[in-house]
Amino acid sequence: MLGRETSILEFNRRVLAQALRHDVPLLERLRYICIVSSNIDEFFEVRFADYLEASRLPNAGVTDADVQAITAEAHRLIDEQYTAFNDQVMPLLQRAGIVILNHADRDEAQREWVDQFFQKQVRPLLVPIGLDPSHPFPLVANKALNFIVRLGGKDAFGRENTIAIVKVPRVLPRVIRLPDALVPGKQGFVLLTSVIRAHLGELFPGRAVETFSQFRVTRDSDLEVDEDDVKNLRQALRSGLSSRHFGQAIRLEVVSSCPPELSEFLLEQFDLPEQALYQVNGPVNLVRLNQLIEQVNDRSVLPSLRFAPHEGAWPAKGLPRDQSIFARLRRGDVLLHHPFESFDPVVQFLRESVNDSAVLAIKQTIYRTGSESPLMDLLIEAARKGKEVMVVVELKARFDEEANINWAERLEAVGAQVVYGVVGLKTHAKLLLVTRREVSASGSASGNPNATARLRRYAHLSTGNYNPKTARLYTDVGYLTADADLTADVDAVFQQLASLGKMKPLRQMLQAPFTMQRRLIHTIDRVADAARAGQPARIIVKINALTDPMLINALVRASQAGADIDLIVRGACVLRPGVPGATDRIRVRSVVGRFLEHTRVMYFRWGPGEEDEVLYLSSADWMSRNMLRRIEVAWPIRDAELRQRVIDECLVPYLHDRRDAWMLNSDGSFARIGTNGVSAQQALVRRYRPAADAPSPAPGS
Repeated sequence: MLGRETSILEFNRRVLAQALRHDVPLLERLRYICIVSSNIDEFFEVRFADYLEASRLPNAGVTDADVQAITAEAHRLIDEQYTAFNDQVMPLLQRAGIVILNHADRDEAQREWVDQFFQKQVRPLLVPIGLDPSHPFPLVANKALNFIVRLGGKDAFGRENTIAIVKVPRVLPRVIRLPDALVPGKQGFVLLTSVIRAHLGELFPGRAVETFSQFRVTRDSDLEVDEDDVKNLRQALRSGLSSRHFGQAIRLEVVSSCPPELSEFLLEQFDLPEQALYQVNGPVNLVRLNQLIEQVNDRSVLPSLRFAPHEGAWPAKGLPRDQSIFARLRRGDVLLHHPFESFDPVVQFLRESVNDSAVLAIKQTIYRTGSESPLMDLLIEAARKGKEVMVVVELKARFDEEANINWAERLEAVGAQVVYGVVGLKTHAKLLLVTRREVSASGSASGNPNATARLRRYAHLSTGNYNPKTARLYTDVGYLTADADLTADVDAVFQQLASLGKMKPLRQMLQAPFTMQRRLIHTIDRVADAARAGQPARIIVKINALTDPMLINALVRASQAGADIDLIVRGACVLRPGVPGATDRIRVRSVVGRFLEHTRVMYFRWGPGEEDEVLYLSSADWMSRNMLRRIEVAWPIRDAELRQRVIDECLVPYLHDRRDAWMLNSDGSFARIGTNGVSAQQALVRRYRPAADAPSPAPGS
């Protein structure tokens, strides 16, 4: 199998390739560079930190040579990123009239403005620290921007301490726009690092600044809590958040001009080996250039520097705006394909539930909602109105812990029942269940509504998070249903998460960590049996990652049996395709486009009839953690029309993508399939955009 860490870096190389495409709008090319920086930060904070820890264990299977190989690959990727930034994107931005002015580039008027900005907005917040025995090296937070300075001369007390550290407060903007009058006909920006660099001497009066460098340290940021040894998980995580920023140092970034004596000093302070040093040709945190993208006014620039605006369409055919969603679901299920279709129907479903006096109870899982969420506000309103509200909040959703803790506390404050899933397992399933008391017409006529009242369940299941912002950027499928079997399964999952009791086998859904992996392997083997018997045998799986050995072995067996297998894997994939006699019938492709591919779809066929196929939607990737250490669900689409729609929109276009798709080779490298053909995402944007409103799509959209 291929290496997972290498596969993650290869995915980021595919993202970086978007920044090199001339058919992608310029600011979007810069945004891809920022995305790569953010992804690499998380790689070091989580994946590489775990990899280093494994290398210290005797039987973990990770050697020092493995660590050095991954480190070398990370160095290559980051060098490629800065080359793209300096040699491709920045010159094109300048040509478009968007300039980042260094101190040497600024004229007298610009320098005067920058000086005033520094004196009024920056200098009062800076506290330079000269190092000596009573001023030890400060505790540097994860990913915080700092300067290290070597000083000449003596301090105010006649001593020759030479090293000083300047912390840059996070509250300061990293990109500052100059007044238009100072850059006629252009849009001018200065970086905060350039502002501070130009005024370093003022921070050390009477001393000479001999050399200096920006630096940033990346730390292990996985929040570790021994759940078997805590009484209140929320309180334990709350207390742990304060120490997250000061975990073990993993990577040190400095600018390429940093003198060796300063970088060596920093490596010693952070107890890092030489290979952990990354000398970059530019700002040490390219993520912050998102602030430049946000401030650029591209209305005066042609062609447009951004993708054409995209608003998901309301599914008017499947869900008329003027009709109750409950009434519509009593006639059949509704499928929502985001971001091509709007996330608003999900919010409207919850809003209608909150305002409907017949709705008695609402249950929902929360994984990543963000610090602002209309859905959370509606749940709070429902609890205030006296409805029974139960929320399963996953406190350990990485980097969303604080927001989720805050929502949990607000929900509890208004009387909602809040639980935190199961000890040792993350609740990653995306479920919303509404229970409504409904009265038949005969009951209303008799004057005794309770005689014929019954409780009916309605549910929303999703492959993605309950986050309206990311629903505009990620591809996902949502499913609204009143199906009695499926909603009973959803209710059973909520009951189990609350009571921790054993439950009967689910009617339709697969659930991790209980049945999902085993049932998927059984289905794959069923396809393999069909292939051996000469029957149609087909597997198409669209997921974000494929690393689970048990599922990979099952796919290899199916390939050897003659099954035809296509895997659409956005990120890490350790299965090696195209190996003769093993995986030569398996093809793996990855699609990287305007939207982040996030949909999980699994299609299996083991014969010629309609009864010989099944299609599941799921919240789970094919990773061991999803199968064995998380609460996940997968559910079948039994409606033939909706099942065909998922095939036509989520699978077929991606198998024919000739613009944004890459093919995985047996050596672990990826090759772009094409650049001028059809884009699956672009085709779906066109499909859902009303013809009368459809402008020409932006290149690469």
